[in-house]
Amino acid sequence: MEFIKGHGTGNDFVILPDPDGALDLTPDLVATICDRRRGIGGDGVLRVVRAAKHPDGAALAGEAEWFMDYWNSDGSFAEMCGNGSRVFVRYLLDTGLAAPTAGVLPVATRAGLVRARVDGDAIAVEMRRPRLYATSAATLGGLTLPGTAVDVGNPHLVCPLPSGLDLAGLDLTRAPGFDPALFASGVNVEFTVPGGPIDGVDAHVRMRVYERGSAETLSCGTGACAVAAVALHDAGRETGTVVVDVPGGRLIVTVTDNFCWLSGPALLIATGTLTLPAP
Repeated sequence: MEFIKGHGTGNDFVILPDPDGALDLTPDLVATICDRRRGIGGDGVLRVVRAAKHPDGAALAGEAEWFMDYWNSDGSFAEMCGNGSRVFVRYLLDTGLAAPTAGVLPVATRAGLVRARVDGDAIAVEMRRPRLYATSAATLGGLTLPGTAVDVGNPHLVCPLPSGLDLAGLDLTRAPGFDPALFASGVNVEFTVPGGPIDGVDAHVRMRVYERGSAETLSCGTGACAVAAVALHDAGRETGTVVVDVPGGRLIVTVTDNFCWLSGPALLIATGTLTLPAP
């Protein structure tokens, strides 16, 4: 079958066009596709299916034609993927499968409806406003790092590093520890340090992330939204614009009274034919 490879600030995905939901996508098949040595390689799979043809998207079929069926690279489901939704929209636009109405393109996801706006190479998606709901901590090696639990449609734990601890020096080859009572389904863990001042924005943060189901990635869109919300809260603000630098590039997050906009580049970089393994 046809596949397309795309990325948003280095967060890379294998896109599988399956408009009528005919593909028997399984966890093992997803993990094989995402394997960087034996497959195409990617942080996850984006299956492009009509909302009416997928049980998780049918309820939103009246509001969005297309459903983003997102899978982590280990074959597990995720409720939402910010960078993935931006790459998904880029695919719909570049292939002519959808076009914005009044500048807006809606997409159905497991976390609800996402609206996208396009500005050249950048695509911005409107997601739910991040909700800060608890304090917790992550453990990494011998470190215990306090953090804030944030709901962005999927779970996050944002841990600002204490002064003197080097962000680049963190060992994220293994999953950080977390409180399973608070995060029963796992959690994406973000580690942050302040960035330098930038005119015209309310905060600048640098981050690295360990994503559940995908390990460390070069970028995480929902993670950037969670980090921005915590940075604004720590600055005594409820709304504002935050620049979030990730290893794969730069994202702009704008938190409003009701929503959160994630903006950045989204690119399609390759197409090809995937030979599915024999059953």
